Amino acid sequence: MNNADRQSGFDLVFQAPAALPLDLDAWTREVGADEWEAIRKLPPAYRLRNVKVPSPTATELSQRGFDVALVPHSHRLQDVCVLAMDMDSTLITIECVDEIADMIGIKPQVANITERAMRGEMDFRESLMARVALLKGVPEAALAEIYETRLFLSPGAEEMLETFHAAGVKSVLVSGGFTFFTDKLRARLGFTQAASNTLEIVDGKLTGRIIGEVLGAAGKATQLNALKAKYATPQKPLTVAIGDGANDLMMFQAADISFAYHAKPKVRSAATHAIDHCGLDAVVNCFC
Repeated sequence: MNNADRQSGFDLVFQAPAALPLDLDAWTREVGADEWEAIRKLPPAYRLRNVKVPSPTATELSQRGFDVALVPHSHRLQDVCVLAMDMDSTLITIECVDEIADMIGIKPQVANITERAMRGEMDFRESLMARVALLKGVPEAALAEIYETRLFLSPGAEEMLETFHAAGVKSVLVSGGFTFFTDKLRARLGFTQAASNTLEIVDGKLTGRIIGEVLGAAGKATQLNALKAKYATPQKPLTVAIGDGANDLMMFQAADISFAYHAKPKVRSAATHAIDHCGLDAVVNCFC
């Protein structure tokens, strides 16, 4: 691939979590691609190289249950310097604050506030302070129980992070959630750093307050920009952000490439690519 092709060409990447009907030769002709390539056969992930007319086929593939991405040749994995990603409902399958609330029987009330915040219907700081206030009196031991018994990584998370790290990418886990969980996940998964909010704990119980400033949408973008300033080079200039909620939108704006992961419609429409069906390992297939 010459430099001109690298800058101007596009591939159409489509993938699904399970086998779906394929007509690769027909789709290759329809988009005017040079060829098709199997990234992996199961679960299926394919690339149509140097597409000319992708839109109708991309729409058809999406309707058939594939995650579809039109990927510029300039988006190469080896050019990525920083990966920033959200924790709750992105790296992991739960919302930690909702699970803490479940320990005292108020999950529906707290989850309703969480959902409104993630849809962008409520200021994140306001929503977090309201939710944390409802957690007053929860024993600190409940946090450890949640981590051990309820916190699960999203499918493909470890594979995705291993691939980015092997390519020399610096990573930050940046969350409106809590340091109790982000610090453990940072150590477990090899993130370069992590940033989130600290729950105040007195006499072994949550006080219903946050220590210090709340880390929200602006804080996430700031974390990404700080790592970019430190690690970006002419050889590795690209930054990537992954998230699912409205408080990830500023981080998306700061990133060169953004991924909405099983996200709310407002977030999905703002991202470079959307992963609606597959696991997080699908992210790395969206690079040339």
